[in-house]
Amino acid sequence: MSARLELSASWILACAIVLAHAAAAACVYLVLPGSAGALLAAALVALGLAAGWSRGLLGAAASVRALELDGPKICVETKDRRRLAAELGARRHVGRWLVTLPLARPVRRTILITRDMLDAEEFRRLRLWALWGRLPGVAGKQLSA
Repeated sequence: MSARLELSASWILACAIVLAHAAAAACVYLVLPGSAGALLAAALVALGLAAGWSRGLLGAAASVRALELDGPKICVETKDRRRLAAELGARRHVGRWLVTLPLARPVRRTILITRDMLDAEEFRRLRLWALWGRLPGVAGKQLSA
C-alpha cells in the first residue's frame, strides 16, 4: 500500500522559526550592545526570515513539497520537481503536533512536518507510517467498529 502526501505551507512553523531567531537576536544584543551586537542581531533576524520562508512556507527550490510512502521506503519530491528515494534514519520523532523524519541516505537531512501541513487523516497516516514503517491496511470504517 502506498500513499502520496502533498505538503502545504505552515505559517505557524514559519512564525515560530522567525520568533526563535528574533529571541536569539535580542539575547545577542543584550550580551553584546553596540554596533557589533546590532549587526549580529540583524543577521540572526535575516537568517530567521530566510529559514522561515524556506522551511515553513516551503518557498525554496529545495523545499520538500511531497512525500511518497511505499512500505518502509520514502521518496521525497522537492519544489523544483526533483525526486529523491531516501533511506530513513533510526531516530524519528512522532508527536501530536509534528513528525520529524531524518533522511540518512543519499543525503543527510531532517524533514519536519507540522500538523497544519497536511489534513487530519493524512497527518494521522504519516504518524502511523513513521511509527510502524508501513501504512495501515485496514479501512477507516473498520477501525471505528
